[in-house]
Amino acid sequence: MSGSRDATPDPADLAGIDDLLSVQEREVRASVRALCEKKIDPYVADWFEKGEIRDIRALAKDLGALGLFGMHLSGYGCAGMSAVDYGLACLELEASDSGIRSLVSVQGSLAMFAIWRFGTEEHKQQWLPRMASGDAIGCFGLTEPDAGSDPAAMTTRARRDGSDWIIDGRKMWITNGSIADVAVVWAHTGDGIRGFVVPTDTLGFSAPLIKHKMSLRASVTSELVLDGVRVPAGAMFPEVRGLRGPLSCLNEARYGIVWGSLGAARSSLETARRYSLAREQFGKPIAAFQLTQQKLADMTLELIKGQLLALHLGRRKDGGTLRPDQVSLGKLNNVRESLEICRTARTILGASGISLEYPVIRHMNNLESVLTYEGTVEMHTLVVGQAITGLSAFR
Repeated sequence: MSGSRDATPDPADLAGIDDLLSVQEREVRASVRALCEKKIDPYVADWFEKGEIRDIRALAKDLGALGLFGMHLSGYGCAGMSAVDYGLACLELEASDSGIRSLVSVQGSLAMFAIWRFGTEEHKQQWLPRMASGDAIGCFGLTEPDAGSDPAAMTTRARRDGSDWIIDGRKMWITNGSIADVAVVWAHTGDGIRGFVVPTDTLGFSAPLIKHKMSLRASVTSELVLDGVRVPAGAMFPEVRGLRGPLSCLNEARYGIVWGSLGAARSSLETARRYSLAREQFGKPIAAFQLTQQKLADMTLELIKGQLLALHLGRRKDGGTLRPDQVSLGKLNNVRESLEICRTARTILGASGISLEYPVIRHMNNLESVLTYEGTVEMHTLVVGQAITGLSAFR
């Protein structure tokens, strides 16, 4: 016991959370971190500033080669790893950039998960192995210009024409859209909301790139335009109807965000800590001033609490006991607190905090999007409120 008391504290793991991880989990984390350090970190500030990733297809293949696409799915070339493994990977990816984690999250937890969970065997065989390797990219078409938090209000329609379906509509804020080979598209039919697997080279399908973003700039964000897109009857998911399908996919993605947002927070906190030790004012490092230490201590506390919550939810997911309202708890808390950590870290860096020479302002801007997508603060607040009271306040 005396040895543990005398040990030098590790600023990166003050609470000793690593003790709760298995050897395999730490190895997964290390392998993702190594890839990020080699393939992403040296270039990501430039990608963000220019608003594009120079060779995103090559990066996708690197991510696929490590097994990151659909890593928590089994079969069809997927790695079949645990929810905690996936969460740790999301954290490391977002420590590099939220846009990179979004690429992996949309590919694996939305497009691939939808096909894996609801698709036919033909869908799975056609798409999942290529998507797992990064040879094919997918996107997920649910959100519309006038239907975000209320997806039931979508105006995209699919109608029968002989044995085919014809889809008309628009989707908005679609990650990966302009580079995707396949889109999972949700549309109203005469039989409720149904999902379709749509190759993006289908006549009438286009995906204009959304520009002028100040957040998630190292990410492809697009509009999907479906103008008389004709697909065969077999393109439809055969069983799932209503919002149960797309919302279950969103729950998968939200789980990754619970972890991923902490990566941005960890990166910003560590940057602020190092900066405060090197930056001197009034004859000593600013880390020696009480107000700076208070900021560092408060940020560390919130990061630790978020990590413990994420790990707890991951263990529940692996145990098959995780509920959607618990995912909302995690998304609501961890993104909100991670954004506050980034904002506070920015103040420690002073004027340097707005420079892309440091990752803090990039993480801060990115988290403004993460705060909104996969369910806004307001929506997750109401989910938690309903779980507490048993009363719905959505309408």
